[in-house]
Amino acid sequence: MDTKKLILYAALGIVCISIYSAWQKDYGYNAEVIAANVNAPSDNKVMAEVVDETSVPSNIPAGRIINVHTDTLEVSIDTRGGSIIEAKLPKYPANIKDKTIPIKILSNDSENLYIAQSDFLGLNNNQPLNYKASQENYVLQPGVETLEVNLIWSDNRIKVIKTLKFTKGSYAVNVDYKVTNLTKSPINTQVFTQIKRKEPKQKSSFFGLHTYDGPAISSADKAYEKIDYSKMKDTNLNRDIEGGWIAMQQRYFLSAWVPAQDKSHHYYSNVADQIYTIGMITPFNLSPNSESMLGVKLYVGPEIAENLTQLNKTLKLTIDYGWLWMISVAIFWVMQQIYNLIGNWGVAIILVTVLIKGLFWKLSDASYRSSAKMRSLAPKMAMLKERYGEDRRKLSQATMELYKSEKINPVGGCLPMLIQIPVFIGLYYVLAESVQLHQAPFTLWITDLSAKDPYYVLPVLMGLSMFLQQKLNPAPTDPAQAKMFMLMPIVFTILFASFPSGLVLYWFINNVISVLQQWYAIYKYEHRPVHHKKKR
Repeated sequence: MDTKKLILYAALGIVCISIYSAWQKDYGYNAEVIAANVNAPSDNKVMAEVVDETSVPSNIPAGRIINVHTDTLEVSIDTRGGSIIEAKLPKYPANIKDKTIPIKILSNDSENLYIAQSDFLGLNNNQPLNYKASQENYVLQPGVETLEVNLIWSDNRIKVIKTLKFTKGSYAVNVDYKVTNLTKSPINTQVFTQIKRKEPKQKSSFFGLHTYDGPAISSADKAYEKIDYSKMKDTNLNRDIEGGWIAMQQRYFLSAWVPAQDKSHHYYSNVADQIYTIGMITPFNLSPNSESMLGVKLYVGPEIAENLTQLNKTLKLTIDYGWLWMISVAIFWVMQQIYNLIGNWGVAIILVTVLIKGLFWKLSDASYRSSAKMRSLAPKMAMLKERYGEDRRKLSQATMELYKSEKINPVGGCLPMLIQIPVFIGLYYVLAESVQLHQAPFTLWITDLSAKDPYYVLPVLMGLSMFLQQKLNPAPTDPAQAKMFMLMPIVFTILFASFPSGLVLYWFINNVISVLQQWYAIYKYEHRPVHHKKKR
């Protein structure tokens, strides 16, 4: 049993190391227009040419920038093309120590380029439309629910009114086009909608255990499909999809374009100069002397399921809980219900830990009972070791016969450890992907459950609880194994020192409950004589 339990501890150590590597990789916040002509062919084949250098705006004159301020978004719009080149979230500070500085999602900075674009192809000689607006600054006033920014462009053929509608309390922006054909001839053009992002700095991961950072799309065939950066480098996306959406993900936040669901769009991707572009092209046809409308929705904000499902029911799949997503979803749902009652995510973690232990109480009790019985066999084990000396084969055979005669399962004590591993991984993903836990305070010095304990109090307490738990287990008969077991609490304390405090809190509470349950099992079973039924 000792060898198998040692293997389990080693496996858990590997899991912890992989989670640690993934957390370091993911922690923090580190984003070509295809040429087409008016009367373009209806097959929407994507061409490789970039429209020109203005497809990546830089050094934009102040006169071209429109600033929009709402309770949830601070947005900068370039009137050339109507691109959203900067977006900040005032309700989410970039640094917990200075809550006046909002996190920036979209940026026109050349080192961290990440912009959202949507405009017509070919209406202005393959140049972005030069829109005009009535003012440079828009503010959603108190007591007002919506704010509209109208961008206007026209020539002697066409008039375009691009309206960006912002709503109080929402991270979604409605982008609507009202287009008037002033000629006596039909005009067939296209609208492109895309997200452009500079290649993020990549860090190594361990066993692939990390939250997803990169592009994704949705279609009827596959509700959520990751189009990661390596895939984009190898092959350009070239697919016709009805409805769907495109997104660019990062930890806790994302940007996404959601087009009309009743229309077919041509989805494409492109990589050039370390800039990744993913987007879609939608046909837009105008009859002579007619007016037509086209709308698309942009989301720039936190990955909150209820927000995302309002735009598209499958968009919530971007909350990437990894390969144990079912466990993560269940854990978060229970935590959410507790938080709604109590208002503290740290307390929610504690109560969820108690519930999990209660759910597996009977199973744990059986394993601790087996462990307690094995402790009572220590004198007999010592006698067997003295009898067979260095003959490991006979010692092992005699030990198994002793377990059988005493009706003890030698691997029963491993079950609690096996149960903890998937829950541990599931909770890691909850902490890594649930923006509700980002910068969530617990108590006293723990001001962010998604960050490490600044004073390492929780890791030390966790290590002590692990040491106490080991003292309650039967000591390994092999001296080398015994030494390794004694080192485990120290190794785990060092390893957990950089883990998010919410994860360490879970492990500490889990250990405390396990110690109490194991102590009770020892008190209840170790001193109780084992009775065997008499043979008739």
